Amino acid sequence: MMAKPTIRQAQLARLKAAQAETQAAGPRLLEWLMTTPQWQTAATIATTVSSPIEVPTAPVIAAAVAAGKRVYLPKTMPHRQMAFLPDPGPAARITSPYGIPEPAYDAAAVDQQVDLVIVPGIAYALDTHARLGFGGGYYDRFLAQYRGATITLAAPAMAVPTATWPIAPTDILIQTLITLAGIHVN
Repeated sequence: MMAKPTIRQAQLARLKAAQAETQAAGPRLLEWLMTTPQWQTAATIATTVSSPIEVPTAPVIAAAVAAGKRVYLPKTMPHRQMAFLPDPGPAARITSPYGIPEPAYDAAAVDQQVDLVIVPGIAYALDTHARLGFGGGYYDRFLAQYRGATITLAAPAMAVPTATWPIAPTDILIQTLITLAGIHVN
């Protein structure tokens, strides 16, 4: 089995090549997401602001707001930690050192136990629900303490039958994977 950095580099190239397909998958994945009990019962959701190689999250955020849900975005913190803060909207987001739009930090507004986290990543194993992230470990650190629902939206280039990367004890499995084929519950 190859090391995660080698697999990550190849997967990022694959996602770049499949960017149009991933963007096109977004509306159908959002439709599936909105049928889940986790989405329907959540008053608060956390997601990210997607990059062009990821499933678009602007429609997810818009759907959540339209449904009366409070949307939270991650703010990167020291020691590879994250704090989830209310989404201030596109105009008020600041750009992190990683180039990701995020809210400004406000300790009083942090909510680490939102009802639903839509977890980003670059590859997901359909058999185990293992996730290959971007390599910082931010989400695995957060998810190790989180007790709510986790879902991911996996475009075709992201969904693999089984992990081709090593799964460490610190890798947190995702509860529900949504692909174009449907909803996969772990």
